[in-house]
Amino acid sequence: MEKQLHLNLLASRPPMAGGFQSSSKMKMGPGRKRDFSPLPWSQYFETMEDIEVENENGKDIFRLYCSGSHGPVLLLLHGGGHSALSWAVFTAVIYNRINCRVVAMDLRAHGDTKVKNPEDLSADTMAKDIGKVVEALYGENPPPIMIIGHSMGGAIAVHTAAANHIPSLLGLCVIDVVEGTAMDALNSMQNFLRSRPKTFKSLENAIEWSVKSGQIRNIESARVSMGGQVKKCEESTSSPGVSNSIGEGIIEEEEDEEAEEESNKKRMKEDDQEIKKESIFTWRVELSKTEKYWEGWFRGLSALFLTCSVPKLLLLAGVDRLDKDLTIGQMQGKFQMQVLPQCGHAVHEDAPEKVADALATFMVRHKFTEFKEGYLC
Repeated sequence: MEKQLHLNLLASRPPMAGGFQSSSKMKMGPGRKRDFSPLPWSQYFETMEDIEVENENGKDIFRLYCSGSHGPVLLLLHGGGHSALSWAVFTAVIYNRINCRVVAMDLRAHGDTKVKNPEDLSADTMAKDIGKVVEALYGENPPPIMIIGHSMGGAIAVHTAAANHIPSLLGLCVIDVVEGTAMDALNSMQNFLRSRPKTFKSLENAIEWSVKSGQIRNIESARVSMGGQVKKCEESTSSPGVSNSIGEGIIEEEEDEEAEEESNKKRMKEDDQEIKKESIFTWRVELSKTEKYWEGWFRGLSALFLTCSVPKLLLLAGVDRLDKDLTIGQMQGKFQMQVLPQCGHAVHEDAPEKVADALATFMVRHKFTEFKEGYLC
């Protein structure tokens, strides 16, 4: 079970076994408070735009964050429950390394994308979305595009490439998603989702939880990306169970256990009293309701990945994630693989510079682009 949770491939790396307990100790440095205030998207991307796409039921609107105007396009697809903002810090890093354009999109039912049928998260529908957005952006002659996806987004990237929805596809990069371990992890996904807090008393509180739980290990990335994962609650803030899910687990530094317990009791009492005055935040996507699509995202993914004819890069947080098909394919040189240790599942958030280095080197080696003048690789 522990391994399955560790290899969870739909949401980010789950909390440590047992979740947060009031007696846990999580030091952040001697007497030092960390800044969990949110950061704006504009610090990392040049523009934000909404693209309209025609479908059978009307128009869907996809939110995009973009940088650059020259070079190949890096089309970035986020994981389940996340948003395009999970690529923010990575975008700032890669844009300084190579000549490229970046387009990070909120997938259907995620972030600020608005579609007519948000319940349809099938791999086929989501892959078609990618093709429609590319066509809406660039018309019949799109520039060379490198598609890069994390977790669920990695699976959708493979389905998009295999279905030839992007005629100008240069290459494919998949981050920390492998069919074998993904299928194994599905059995424990609902337990993991139930273990997460359902609400947070503020965006800062959500950011703090994401960092201290290990969901996102890079505090800068958490500060910009968590705003894409949570939203203000629309329903009444006095609903039962709210207060005990937003205050627990956020642990102050430098408290002994006795003082900490008293502090937690006091904080929970204050939460009960102040709850109606707070802006309560909850998850934007109810991942538990997407279960019927999980198998379709990942079943047959390894074989599909290997059939894609473009150059392929697989970035993993651990070598134990490789399944049989990929192990054989890797030995046959069908794709390039790199393991980035000391990362959680959100590899591109935890180690944006390492992921940018791997991707930049891959793209330059294949002559897709060049390093920027003055950048020392």
